[in-house]
Amino acid sequence: MTDEILFERRGAAGLITLNRPAALNALTHGMVLAMREKLEAWATDPDVAAIVVRGAGERAFCAGGDIRAIASSGSAGTAYARDFWRDEYILNAMIKHYPKPYVALIHGIVMGGGVGVSVHGQYRVASETTLFAMPETGIGFFPDVGGSYFLPRCPGEIGMYLALTGARLKVDDTRYVGFATHMAPQTGWDNFIGAFAEGAAPDDVLAQYAAKSSAPLSEFRAVIDKTFAAGSVEAILAGLDAESGEWPRETAATIRSKSPTSLKLTFRQMRAGKALSFDDCMRMEYRMSSRILAGTDFAEGVRAVIVDKDNAPKWNPATLAEVTDDAIAAYSEPLGEMELML
Repeated sequence: MTDEILFERRGAAGLITLNRPAALNALTHGMVLAMREKLEAWATDPDVAAIVVRGAGERAFCAGGDIRAIASSGSAGTAYARDFWRDEYILNAMIKHYPKPYVALIHGIVMGGGVGVSVHGQYRVASETTLFAMPETGIGFFPDVGGSYFLPRCPGEIGMYLALTGARLKVDDTRYVGFATHMAPQTGWDNFIGAFAEGAAPDDVLAQYAAKSSAPLSEFRAVIDKTFAAGSVEAILAGLDAESGEWPRETAATIRSKSPTSLKLTFRQMRAGKALSFDDCMRMEYRMSSRILAGTDFAEGVRAVIVDKDNAPKWNPATLAEVTDDAIAAYSEPLGEMELML
């Protein structure tokens, strides 16, 4: 493996550093495979008591997957995109079920795949710079990497709100919605790692950083719970339109800018995921991601937002009314021999 991901034993701690700071530590397929291999080895190593994962550089923990490579694979019809998602989702499940304490030290941008290698661990320590989002509906995709599981389990209807809008949350809100379990200044993180290396239990090391603080998002909680509990994307928008004030109006406008297919796919995903086990959520997501490559919105979203950066995607279908329930249901149909094996 290259130096895109670094592994180090510090006493009783296994330390993982995502090491692509120029690319905001975005995950490549090779990084995913290397991380899985090391986690498997450390899981049965009696000298490793805890895992710590962090991101290099000042700007990001991890901004997601290597979207350009994934979109290019989809357009070219190669196996890279499906292989990446399969192995990434297996890694997400490994973290969720990991037998030892898994501590994610999260600073700066954490989106998409970066959420997948942090939120499923037992401890998620946010810094003063943490910026969380699942912005996939804006690129013609959906909140994957276990979004089907953890977003519906946020308080009230906040998960549906985050999934449809791609809203960005700063540190206090990440604690409020449950993404972060602790908040601590980044200047003290080396001390945390040192304590874990000496065999200290994460609960003891992090206890004083577990207190919640005021969260800006709480101001809109009543409106979120009222409007995002509706039975369709169209009904959510109608509810927001009926509310007074700037926030509902801006939120509705944000939703309307997203891919209509992604919005309806995400709505169905969030409602279904609330009743599914974690592993079943991952299987559903792999079915969805495998089939989304056959459409046009993912390639168009990546072009508009990431490649050309004109932020003017031409979605197809262009309206919610044109996206049928049958078309959305087909994304979750079994894949037969290609099913995700966990």
